[in-house]
Parts: sequence; C-alpha cells; structure tokens
Amino acid sequence: MSGWSAVEQELARWRDAGREAVLWWRDDDVAEATPALDRLLDLQRAHDVPLALAVVPATATAALATRLGAAQGIDLLQHGYAHTNHAPAADKKEELGAHRPAMVVLGELGTGRMALERLFGPRALPVLVPPWNRIAPGLVPALPEIGYRGLSTFGARKRVSPVSGLLQVNTHIDLIDWKARRFAGAEALLAAFAQALDAARTTGEPVGLLSHHLAMDEAAWSFLQSFWGAVKGMPGMKIATAHDLFASREARA
Repeated sequence: MSGWSAVEQELARWRDAGREAVLWWRDDDVAEATPALDRLLDLQRAHDVPLALAVVPATATAALATRLGAAQGIDLLQHGYAHTNHAPAADKKEELGAHRPAMVVLGELGTGRMALERLFGPRALPVLVPPWNRIAPGLVPALPEIGYRGLSTFGARKRVSPVSGLLQVNTHIDLIDWKARRFAGAEALLAAFAQALDAARTTGEPVGLLSHHLAMDEAAWSFLQSFWGAVKGMPGMKIATAHDLFASREARA
C-alpha cells in the first residue's frame, strides 16, 4: 500500500465514524528574517494553511518582527530561551533539563517570554516549545505558575494536561532524519502520518507536522510543497491554527 493510500484509508475510517481528524503545522528554530524563512512563508501563503513558528527569544531580531508583521495565518510560540545545550557531552542535547537549578531555567524562560511580548505583542502565544523537544519533568508543574498555558514537544502525548492549567499539543511527523541530517523520505513520513491518524482516532490527539526551515534540503522542501498540495481539502480532516488548538475542545478530547 502506498503512503498516500494508507493516509486516505485512515481518513475514510474517520469519516465512517462521523469524525474529523485535526492537523497542524509547527516550524522550529526561528530567530531571523532569512531567505529560508521567506521561502517557508511563501509556501505557507501559497497553500493558505496556518503555521506556528517556534521563535528563539534570545536571538529573535527586530527584523524578524518586521518581516512577520503583515504575515497572515501565523502564530508564534516560544522556543526555549537561547536554544543552548546545557547537557554533558555524553547526554542528549537539552536546554531545559535538570542540569541547572530550576530557578535559573525558569528565570530564563520568563525573560524570553517578555522578549517575545515586546517584539510581537499578543501574537506571541503563552506556549512553550522546548529545544530538542526535551524538558525536565520537574520543570513542567511550574510552567503555569509563570504564565504558560501550552506545551508542545514531539511524539504521542502521555496526557492532555500534564498539570492543571497546561495543555499539551505535540507534533508527530518530522521532515528531517536527524541522525542522517537529511530528508526523512516520503514513504516513511506518510507511514508516520497514517500511524498518527490511526492513533488519534482513539486518543483524539491533533496530529502535528514538524519542519525546520533552516535545516531542510531540497527533497524536504519538495515534500512539504506536495504534502500541503495533497492534504489541503482532503475530506475527513481539518487544518487547525495553534491559537485555536491551545484553547480548543479537540486538543482536550
């Protein structure tokens, strides 16, 4: 069975159940107005699909705020603080780990949150995207206390609300194979898409597509273009904004 056939069969099961799958799109590591960002925004605008940009506060520039000022269909999330690894060399990379005092990490996050609010105003949602999709479990209970209402990592979430006042909406399909540092391959991605849709029929979890505009090769860009061309308007699925998802009943299903 081809990748798209598996996706279409999953959506048929959603329709047979009288339900609609939810898909959303997140792109990480945004900090500057670059040609790659222009390419991403051009693609987003051409397909008229909502996009959530995870912005690194410590390096986000005024030029980025200007570039995004007139962009439509864009939500802004907080991508950690400086996207700096604080884990030992033998461990997986982590900025928001347990390697530093919690108050230091939370203080940086608060500083980053204020920086995004200064640059983008209310367009910056109180949603945290941990760099490398990793955060120490001990930090999560404090996130609502410092103003966050959402958390987004990668993979199936364990709970809709990890703690009271915090909603988790993840991504599940990463365009990049990070071990090889290249496009993950169309068949592998469509298989992951079909599997995520299958799981979501039980959990009600929104399915998230993850891109990294600064790290994508031409094959990844080509797939992203064809993906939205194929998905847009597919029966049995709706494409949601991050703004709506982090306050929606679908995300809490």
